[in-house]
Amino acid sequence: MNILALETATESCSVALLRGDDLFERSEIAPRRHAELALPMADAVLGEAGLTRADLHGIAVGRGPGSFTGVRLAVSMAQGLALALDLPVVTVSSLAALALEAPHDGAPVVALIDARMGEIYAATFERGEGGELTLVGEETVCPPERWQPDIDLTSCHVVGTGWGTYGDVLAEKWGTPRSAEAECYPQARHVARQAAPRFAAGDTLAPEQALPVYLRDKVALTIAERAEAKAKA
Repeated sequence: MNILALETATESCSVALLRGDDLFERSEIAPRRHAELALPMADAVLGEAGLTRADLHGIAVGRGPGSFTGVRLAVSMAQGLALALDLPVVTVSSLAALALEAPHDGAPVVALIDARMGEIYAATFERGEGGELTLVGEETVCPPERWQPDIDLTSCHVVGTGWGTYGDVLAEKWGTPRSAEAECYPQARHVARQAAPRFAAGDTLAPEQALPVYLRDKVALTIAERAEAKAKA
């Protein structure tokens, strides 16, 4: 099965192609350049694999949460490609894709993305013997001082930019995690790998049913809120 995967929910613009067991990918930290880079990356991985868009069997996409613009871009591209090629779609949590950047030793993983506006996107996952992820609790967005881990943080690996921005706050309240890596972003290779068994099982969506997940409905602070935040700083 040939699966093209897109992930642009954060600063990282990432595209991957899964051709059977072979993986081809492109990834670049490129804030505000995702729209410019994503389709050329897709053509590049297809060319490297010796395939064309007509050879694809499905489109996988990171559905968020993350940057409003980035999430919308990936989902709209996935919908457009799937509609044009008459292909099914599988959506994958960007937090789950991020969690797979953690060490694979069976320990739980906390994925944290800096959501800006003084908040984090957060999710906790347990790892199965085969590396599969199970969400513990719910994906959430909140200020870091209000976040409560679903599992003892000291037993978990933590990954993501949310730790890079707010790690000191979180560690002071909940303790030092088993490991922490702030310079991690959701990657399309993990979106593709997680989507593959769902394609095989027929657990897919029509293009118009592939929807973004934002977790919050507010993209920016008002002038008054910015002034208040500045006064408190």
